[in-house]
Amino acid sequence: MDWTERLRQTLQGRRLTARPLLHAAALAAVLLAVTTACSVSYKFNGSSIDYDRVKTIEIRDFPNRATYVWGPMASMFNNKLKDEYAAHTKLLQTNRNGDLKVEGEILRYEQRNKSVSSEGYSAQTELSITVNVRFTNNANHDEDFERQFTARTNYETTQSLASVQETLVTEMIEDITEQIFNATVANW
Repeated sequence: MDWTERLRQTLQGRRLTARPLLHAAALAAVLLAVTTACSVSYKFNGSSIDYDRVKTIEIRDFPNRATYVWGPMASMFNNKLKDEYAAHTKLLQTNRNGDLKVEGEILRYEQRNKSVSSEGYSAQTELSITVNVRFTNNANHDEDFERQFTARTNYETTQSLASVQETLVTEMIEDITEQIFNATVANW
């Protein structure tokens, strides 16, 4: 008598059928396969930093080298970038010789017509910011890079740039600083 026949007889004696048990066994097998085949690593701080090797970060101020300059943008960007690392890592921010180093410049801040109305006038304007970033990981230079990050948003041409600029720039800066954070320490 094989094991399945013996199991069926045992289950019949208890007035059970083998079907629920087989479903449970199949589910257990699938779960076991999934958990052994996949390794999920989640960190509550949003980063994947080896704090045994990396303890400090140097974030240089990014000068605004764009042709079109809006005065508050550089300080808004620099503060938000530093806040991003302070809020999501345990890294100590330092002025020099950091284990990680983030530096660069704001390259472009520009607007362009995005869509045209049926009357032939601009209906929407696209506003964009592009930032060049140089990242150095002194604990692992294989992760070093220089890359540009861009954020875009649209606004209705019936609105003046002056009336929406602060809100839109704040949104784009948040987007870009998240992109930089993810590229440097989140390793997505």
